[in-house]
Amino acid sequence: MESVLTEAVALLDEAGAPALTFRALAQRLGGGVASIYWYVTSKEELLDRATDHVMGSVLADIETLADSPDPIDDLRVMALTLFDAVVERPWLGAYFMRNTGVQGNSLRLYDRLGRQTLRLDLTARQRFHAVSAIVGVVVGSAVDLGQEPPQEILDGATNREEFLGRYAKAWRELDPGEFPFVREIVDEFDGHDDIEQFRSALELTLAGLRLQAGA
Repeated sequence: MESVLTEAVALLDEAGAPALTFRALAQRLGGGVASIYWYVTSKEELLDRATDHVMGSVLADIETLADSPDPIDDLRVMALTLFDAVVERPWLGAYFMRNTGVQGNSLRLYDRLGRQTLRLDLTARQRFHAVSAIVGVVVGSAVDLGQEPPQEILDGATNREEFLGRYAKAWRELDPGEFPFVREIVDEFDGHDDIEQFRSALELTLAGLRLQAGA
């Protein structure tokens, strides 16, 4: 099973979920398609198990972290660890926590995040919403950041700064009466740092949690 999941992850890393077929996986393993059915019953199960295989490594990294006096700080470190994993493998975002009956490591990782909220003065509903918000910010931002750039950037016809600058130029020409917010933030958008933007979103979420818990 270990070799099946290792090769499945390699295929996903190379070209995403469309590249993960039983035929392609069997060719990697040097066997027949029927042999894959010894381990999984469907591609959906294979995707869930491949996700959980990767999350096992993320969980191991998180479990090496010692609790600090501040659970909010610990949540930040855990969130950044998960973020790095999903940025590296954007396909993870679509399958993380999709089937916790198969994804034991993902469920344990989710629980590790939640344990930090047990150290805060919150209700069960507030804890649930807090962890959901953190996971949403982390996974959503990481998937967005990990998307393939536009073709013209891949082809070298332009770079990211020029690409954003083109939209910024158009935004600066908008009617400020009709688009007051866009005109207000256009200079921030032009050439913005995606990682800084994610960290700001995470800090905003954690600050709200701290305020709610009175920590």
